[in-house]
Amino acid sequence: MNQQASDGIRRQAAEGYVTAMVGDQLFGLALTQVRDVFIPKGICRVPLAPPSVAGLLSLRGRVVTAIDLRRRLGLPLRGEGEPSVALGIERGAEIYGLIADRIGNVLRPSAESFEPTPINLTSRWSEVCAGLYRLDQGVMAVLDVESLLDAEKLREAA
Repeated sequence: MNQQASDGIRRQAAEGYVTAMVGDQLFGLALTQVRDVFIPKGICRVPLAPPSVAGLLSLRGRVVTAIDLRRRLGLPLRGEGEPSVALGIERGAEIYGLIADRIGNVLRPSAESFEPTPINLTSRWSEVCAGLYRLDQGVMAVLDVESLLDAEKLREAA
């Protein structure tokens, strides 16, 4: 890991991570990247959209692209009627809602507990994982939002 990436990880750890569960895995997104946490309702499917794009919804008068993290990460689909939450992420002029199973706490792990992304992860996971933190309760994978929302990779995640 280069010095710039290492400094970025230390800065994010100090600011904290919003955590979310997707399946049985704990994920973290830098606190500074998350604008909202909301219940995704009224999702309008978009014809010919990549499977990981759940659709569009309205959030306080703005159109939000809803991304199903289970589909994006190749995990089993959520059962009908199972609850979900969305984390609002702003990227450029666009707003995305990353749909997870449930929201967790804000964590501020020590920079020393950080591990680079293991080389044995599947390519689907390694391309969206910025690294891992060893925690008392397991492992938290840090999501790389830029890679996660990359349009080309969204299409490939089918």
